[in-house]
Amino acid sequence: MKNIVLSGRKIVMGTGALSFLKELKYDKALIVTGGSSMIRTGVIKEATDYLEHKGGEVKVHSGVASDPTIEEVMRGVAVMKEFKPQAVIAIGGGSTMDCAKAMLLFYEFPMLTFENVLEINARGEIPKGRKTELICVPSTSGTGSEVTRGTVITDLEKQLKVPIMTDCLRPDIAILDGRLPMTMPKNIVAETGMDALTHAMEAYINHNLDEFDEALCSGAITGIMKWLPVSYRKENEEEMLAAREKVHYYQAMAGIGFANVGLGMVHGIAHSFGAVFHMAHGLTNAIILPYALAYNRRNSEVENKLRELSYRCRCNDIVEEIKELAKQLNIPSSIAGAGVEEKDFLEKYDILTDHAMLGATRVNPVPIDMDTMEKLIKAVYYGTDINF
Repeated sequence: MKNIVLSGRKIVMGTGALSFLKELKYDKALIVTGGSSMIRTGVIKEATDYLEHKGGEVKVHSGVASDPTIEEVMRGVAVMKEFKPQAVIAIGGGSTMDCAKAMLLFYEFPMLTFENVLEINARGEIPKGRKTELICVPSTSGTGSEVTRGTVITDLEKQLKVPIMTDCLRPDIAILDGRLPMTMPKNIVAETGMDALTHAMEAYINHNLDEFDEALCSGAITGIMKWLPVSYRKENEEEMLAAREKVHYYQAMAGIGFANVGLGMVHGIAHSFGAVFHMAHGLTNAIILPYALAYNRRNSEVENKLRELSYRCRCNDIVEEIKELAKQLNIPSSIAGAGVEEKDFLEKYDILTDHAMLGATRVNPVPIDMDTMEKLIKAVYYGTDINF
């Protein structure tokens, strides 16, 4: 028996969907956001006005950085303990939503620490319910965190990204406002879009795929492959705006799919490089994806799925098509091409390979041992073919 969850209470979507906030009433609401973009564009002011519409008090916790750390999460927990909100509204990219989720987790359940959370979660002892509501409003189109049950926090001391997956982290409400991704610069459009494509691809080839999530993931793949290049270009402003809204919805579909199914070693490897070299997650996923697909297609079931995707996307080979898409988006074809110096790579090679074996690599559709992972890590860095 398998339990499939499509979202929390609801998904609100459409241009202007942020206005749904004025239908909600909280005595105290905490808005969590990143740097200055959501403030500069007036989105935070708009959200604050909606939440204050019925007389509630709103506090804004801003400045969440990319790849939130343990220290950053605990600073947010301290804010929550002082303010005691009834709801947390995360407005921003994946890092903002991940930080807000982790803040909420450690605020709601004081017995949890970063030292014991994974062990307690593995025993199934984190309650599903919580008092504080969670609303996520993504401004980028990639992570799908607004519909998933997980968060990823960086442990700087261990140079490790720590995924925490538990049901209580699934947002109650996801708001997909088609206006928000219009604020993304082109490089973020490319990286977050490829992040979403990676989510859908890894879930689709995962052996845990079911019929419901097959439809979600294949729909997200075909939609992103079609509309991401249009979203990236600025030749036709009207078409570009429509494309960004479509990709915004497809990335949420990918998020629902992988939340039910799981991922694979693209994420295991990407988290390793991201923690060690502070590389953007979407960019790292985009670089690694073709190499992991080339490795995984040695499995007949995976190869059959890739052929089916090629047919649906009307191309000869989906893996080659993804490589071509990455070129169109100015994504480098190797980690070296992304600017990581060889001396730094070689110095950190052992920790990279060790950590790449963790996390989602454990559910990769084709098992991989350490010797093979070492070869794969070098192929990803230098940009060499997968011929082993």
